[in-house]
Amino acid sequence: MFRQKEPGSPDSVDTLIGVNSYFEGNIESQGTIRVDGKVKGDLKISGDVFIGSNAVITGNVEAGNVYLSGTVEGNINATGVLRILSTARLYGDIRVHSFVADEGGIFQGKCSMLDTPEINNSSQKSSAKKTSAKDYKKSSVLDQIYEEKDKSGDVNI
Repeated sequence: MFRQKEPGSPDSVDTLIGVNSYFEGNIESQGTIRVDGKVKGDLKISGDVFIGSNAVITGNVEAGNVYLSGTVEGNINATGVLRILSTARLYGDIRVHSFVADEGGIFQGKCSMLDTPEINNSSQKSSAKKTSAKDYKKSSVLDQIYEEKDKSGDVNI
């Protein structure tokens, strides 16, 4: 009868700043926040940030994922995805892992893409080396088989 809300969806919001609300000051949260009103200050959120179409944020936003429909005058740092929807207005620089912009959204600023952590890069390189080493061993085994066939007088392929 009752569905459990999924984390990261706009339905599982820990903090809500309503459309008729004005907040001045910095906000820090471990959860998810939705802003539909006006905020003058920085947001430092461990979870996701949902910025509604009527929202105006004057300050920097730092979060996991940011879904922007309103206006932000400041920089955004998203370790996950930054999604700018068609009604969004963003005036500031961004640092993101992934960036999606819908047609009609406005972004004026510089974009820096975050790299994947070095641990992941080194493990991918080592697995690539292992794969190529295995392929090399397979090819040398096939060469040995063909050499044995040549010595025995069988027809070469």
